[in-house]
Amino acid sequence: MKGAKAVVELLEKQKTEVLFGIPGGVLLPLYDELVGSKMRHILPRHEQCGAHMADGYARVSKRPGVCIATSGPGATNLVTGVATAFMDSSPLVAITGQVATGVLGNDAFQEADSFSLMMPITKHNFRITETRALPETMKRAFLIATTGRYGPVHIDLPMDILQQEVADEDMKKKVRVPKPRRNLSGLLDAVKLLEEAERPTILVGGGVAWSRAGPEITQLAELLTAPMVTTLMAKGSVPEDHPLVLGVCGMHGRQVANYALNNCDVLLAIGTRFSDRVTGKLSEFGVQTKVVHVDIDSSEIGKNVKGRVGLVGDAWTVVNALIAGLKERKKRANWKDRIIELKKECTCDYDLKSDPIKPQKVVHEMSVCLPDDAIVTTEVGQNQMWASHFYRCYGKRMFITSGGLGTMGFGFPAALGAKVARPESIVADIAGDGSLQMVSQEFATAVENDIPVIICLMNNGWLGMVKQWQKLFYDKRYNATNLGKSPDFVKLAEAYGAEAIRVERHSEVSDALKEGMKADVPMLLDFVVDPEEDVLPMTPPGKSSSEWIRGRCRWKGGGE
Repeated sequence: MKGAKAVVELLEKQKTEVLFGIPGGVLLPLYDELVGSKMRHILPRHEQCGAHMADGYARVSKRPGVCIATSGPGATNLVTGVATAFMDSSPLVAITGQVATGVLGNDAFQEADSFSLMMPITKHNFRITETRALPETMKRAFLIATTGRYGPVHIDLPMDILQQEVADEDMKKKVRVPKPRRNLSGLLDAVKLLEEAERPTILVGGGVAWSRAGPEITQLAELLTAPMVTTLMAKGSVPEDHPLVLGVCGMHGRQVANYALNNCDVLLAIGTRFSDRVTGKLSEFGVQTKVVHVDIDSSEIGKNVKGRVGLVGDAWTVVNALIAGLKERKKRANWKDRIIELKKECTCDYDLKSDPIKPQKVVHEMSVCLPDDAIVTTEVGQNQMWASHFYRCYGKRMFITSGGLGTMGFGFPAALGAKVARPESIVADIAGDGSLQMVSQEFATAVENDIPVIICLMNNGWLGMVKQWQKLFYDKRYNATNLGKSPDFVKLAEAYGAEAIRVERHSEVSDALKEGMKADVPMLLDFVVDPEEDVLPMTPPGKSSSEWIRGRCRWKGGGE
């Protein structure tokens, strides 16, 4: 068969159900073969958004999302979405078209060295220059994306490879990729540290979301009577209505979570890379703490925070091994009782009944109104931090955001991918007006492909997070952060065929959300929020948690 038909057949054999792609000249052989395929093809309006859609699909389905772009500008547009997936360990297979092998390097029309561009932002990178390598490469790409630490894999496909014949024997070849080596040699040392701990705390990272080890970690926490704090990427991995779950920690985290993180004697860190947004001033983080670091990627052990014990393996396996070793531990109530009392001090009322609408009020009503299996995505900026701090994630709720790269414009297309992966769930994107304007063309994708998501827009007329930093750290010298009053988002959404409501009073927030949940088309809820409201509390960049900025927070648990 021709290479193009082989690609389609290989994708189908990998149980690929949906493709997010934009065709171009060099991809026409492939797209011609897709005409008869059972795979669903969704046409985004920008390649970056296609990658974000595949990313959102992958995070919900736990299977590789597939995105396709043509050569040259198509591939370069794809880069930001692939880099976002790489930083958050999300499995993608990104396919780019390429000019024919005979003219590679000759500056042919729409030629770009996408192989080199993708090299630092993918888990593995292929350029196929002979047809016999095509089947093996396609099969390996899917295996690599989901073996060990998940991540994106890129395949560069020259046009002539798609037009040449692929031998039957090459299609039948089986491939394998090496599994990462597990190293639990420090397991007994870890068990001893946790047994002897007076103030143990569990830091739950994004790796837990991929391994789906939340129930086991909750069991381990109950065994240890240890509080659980989460990174931004792990929000929702353990239920936030559990008495031992303290919420997201770090720069914009809950103060009780930061207290537990910084006052424990033994920290069990699972599936986290210790981002600077978690640790704050790294030289002062965990100085008096013994760290047990669990990660599937051995290179993360000791990279940022030096631990006493490192355990290499997937979270589910390691946590079950720890549970087996800790069965006879004597529970110490003092630390648990202290944490539960402090947690009561960190339950502020953010049902703020005032106008202009406070962003916290919007997030509060989302927590109340959305069903227990809702999926929430976010853009990046103030909207993201309000969501991480105030949205309650329990039951089967999922929270999807761009953590490592902090990509503005991620949430809306990711919500579309998430809705495709789980169409029976309510999917809502918590957006900022700066982020949404970067990807608003995807209303067309949502409408034309019948993907009814809710966009909860925090409309304050500013690039809010940058403005907040200018306000707090640059003496209010605002520059290049005022977005003005354009566009009219309601008219913009309606122009694409979506429905939209502008909400300007706090008393209307709940009813608007209920309308959004009933809609069978994409729905924009334009919440006009107070432009002077900051995301607080906050630990300034490069500072320790003791130097936090309070804002409305009434926390006194740390002896303030």
